[in-house]
Amino acid sequence: MAREIYETKRKALKINLNADIYGTFAEIGAGQEVARNFFEAGAASGTIAKTISAYDMAFSDAIYGVEESGRYVSRTRLNKMLVHEYELLTERLHGEKYCNKKFFAFADTVTTLNFTKTNEPHGWIGIRFQHEVDGPTNDIVIHVRLLDSDNRLQTKVLGILGVNLVFAAFYYAENPQTMIESLVDNLSVGSVEIDLVKVSGPLFESANERLLNLYLIAKGFSKAAIFKPDGKAAQIKDYLYKKNIIILRTKYRQKSNPNFDLFNLAVEEFKKNTGAIPEDTVVLIEVLMGNVLDENSSITDEDLIYFAERAEYLCSTGNNIMVSNFRRNNHLAEFVQTLRPKHIGIATNVSNLKNIFNSDNYNKENYTNELLTYISGMFSKNVKLYAYPYLDKKNEKIVTTKNMPVSPEAKPLFDFLISNRYIVDIENYDEKFVKTV
Repeated sequence: MAREIYETKRKALKINLNADIYGTFAEIGAGQEVARNFFEAGAASGTIAKTISAYDMAFSDAIYGVEESGRYVSRTRLNKMLVHEYELLTERLHGEKYCNKKFFAFADTVTTLNFTKTNEPHGWIGIRFQHEVDGPTNDIVIHVRLLDSDNRLQTKVLGILGVNLVFAAFYYAENPQTMIESLVDNLSVGSVEIDLVKVSGPLFESANERLLNLYLIAKGFSKAAIFKPDGKAAQIKDYLYKKNIIILRTKYRQKSNPNFDLFNLAVEEFKKNTGAIPEDTVVLIEVLMGNVLDENSSITDEDLIYFAERAEYLCSTGNNIMVSNFRRNNHLAEFVQTLRPKHIGIATNVSNLKNIFNSDNYNKENYTNELLTYISGMFSKNVKLYAYPYLDKKNEKIVTTKNMPVSPEAKPLFDFLISNRYIVDIENYDEKFVKTV
């Protein structure tokens, strides 16, 4: 049975009329957009104990403490807000009036589009709440990117998101997938991207955080998710911002392990070419989710479980794992470039290059345009492809970029990329590690 999707005002009113729910709203950066929805819905006195907008940095620091990183739109700032506001609730509200309340503290710290439109609008939004009266607390934290090109639209989106999060915490938290899906209720496609969700507390003991973040990709709320070697989800921009990034792409349902031997050589080649050091380098193994949609009309729960298990296994090898929906290398490169990295390396099998530079795989009339689109999106001054060889079993030879077949119309462009080292052969490999494709 399909879930009924309530309008934003109706969600806020339903919460306001629930005598059990009571708490505070603390918002930094974009005004009090979430609290405003609850006030405008009516009966807000039944829900709101306090609202605060510590807009000035000095006031914010006096209340929540100084951010050593200097970043106020951050998860650490959000966490300080949730802790501080919830502690005030439990410290100040006692007696018969409050004995049957389920307390909550909602917080957000957000930057919307500035006057000159030179910033990247995004924010951290979270809620700490009780599922039961006098019960322990649970947390839901999300990171969002606001995609509208107008400040007023972004603040409206923020207000709707906040109402959706409060409603999800109290009405959908026992069904994590529904909880995640409901976060974009009443929002238009393309207005927001949710690229991280973190949950904690007794209510979420059985929740699989990897599955939740993969669900964001499956539903189109996000393009990629990153999991650290400990299996924990990471916020992509925080984790990759201004780093050297080298990525190995792997396929859906790939039964074998990635070719770590050749990938390690690619990593060494990348470090040699860029001067990257371990402290500022992130090595990623990517598991491609996007091509599942080429095979099926949608991603099933079985698919999601596979991706979660695959990510968990690959994390256990000591690697960072990215699950994404980027079907083509250039889509991946374009996304990673938005993170302002120092250098990007993408390790790929020469067989993939052979397909790209073979016009027989494309409509002849569109091949030149498609190839130019691929190249322009793929390569910039800080992006290189590191190509590892494969064994052509039929002809009993190892294929590299030096003997790879290339269509005549693509040959000049391919030669340009090779001579200018946009495409780099992995060197000094052991032939026993070269696999058949």
